[in-house]
Amino acid sequence: MPGKLLMNLHGHPMIWWVYQNVKKVKEFSDIYIAADDERIKTVCETFGARVLMTSSDCSCLIDRLYQVSEIINADYYVSINGDEPVLETEVISKIIPGFTETTKPVIRGLVKNFTNPVEVQDSGNIKIVVGLGGYSLYSSRSPVPYPHKSTQFFYKKYVGVELFNKPALDFYVNTEPTEIEKIEDIGSIRFLEHGYRIHYDVVDSDSLSVDTAKDLEKVIAILKEGSRIL
Repeated sequence: MPGKLLMNLHGHPMIWWVYQNVKKVKEFSDIYIAADDERIKTVCETFGARVLMTSSDCSCLIDRLYQVSEIINADYYVSINGDEPVLETEVISKIIPGFTETTKPVIRGLVKNFTNPVEVQDSGNIKIVVGLGGYSLYSSRSPVPYPHKSTQFFYKKYVGVELFNKPALDFYVNTEPTEIEKIEDIGSIRFLEHGYRIHYDVVDSDSLSVDTAKDLEKVIAILKEGSRIL
């Protein structure tokens, strides 16, 4: 959906809704919108957001966040997808760890349970297998784990919030893509293939990324039904 971040949702562009939710996260010391499009920069500055321009050559959000980390010094960098306008503030806060680590890579994310079986089959929805202690065993576009012995479980869905420290971002950009990462087209697999652990917290959220016209209809309805219209 080209230009989706600027699509009008009840009188405001999609990115505005995301920004309003992020502003309420008390743990954040600074908030920036990382953009590679001057149109997004212009619109975001009209509602007071600070914008950092990044390269249009970034292959994924981790590359873009690395460019931010080269400009802004921070303990942690939290990436929030700009196409999730109904992502709740309290859900974002759950990704913040209770410790600071500056020497070894720290990678964290959020997942929620799938409630619609059809979405499990959609390769656009990344499925994450979370093992003991909340650490990822694998990420895939296929439904994993396979229900061979039991169907009494919930598939876990990636939520568009991720956290990295500077060592994690440095490792990623200085390491070649791995074979499985390229097959699945999931950047975080690069960490797993090199033995780094990714921690995921399971959250309860209505959020969804807007990738289709149907997704857009859903978030418009959620914003209206949830009385979030300002």
